[in-house]
Amino acid sequence: MDELQFADCVEKYADTVYRVAFHSCKNPADSQDIVQNVFLKLYRETKEFESEEHLRRWLLRVAVNESRKLIGSAWFRRSAPLEEYAGTLEFEAPEESELFLAVMALPRKYRVPVYLFYYEDYPIKEIAELTDLKESTVQTRLQRARDKLREKLSIQKQKGDSDHGTQS
Repeated sequence: MDELQFADCVEKYADTVYRVAFHSCKNPADSQDIVQNVFLKLYRETKEFESEEHLRRWLLRVAVNESRKLIGSAWFRRSAPLEEYAGTLEFEAPEESELFLAVMALPRKYRVPVYLFYYEDYPIKEIAELTDLKESTVQTRLQRARDKLREKLSIQKQKGDSDHGTQS
């Protein structure tokens, strides 16, 4: 891969790699470190990729592995509260912010499959390959994540409705 191809790849995939990392570690600084590690590995990679999709899958796989490595390390600490970081993001609608916070509040084992399935449009089979899980495990985690999100968002909606009802 020459310098121009590498620069194009970084420009095209840096945000995607960052989002995968962030869904794993919930920390902007750690996510940036993971992005740098992933692209450093790409820069040093000597094999040729078969296609653009092969490159994309390789990047996501390395991002998942780097995230696991970071989370498994003894010094890993969450340094910024999620709500503080979410306050810096811009959402088109309040519901998007609520959904983001609800997804990020899920345990890590649910967040990454949810992100890959709903935001990156990966099928369950490929998510299983990227995360070293069985397809049935990915399906189960997606279903449990949906159930948890439905419950959490339903409780928030009920709470919001009751808050508005007491103010009238």
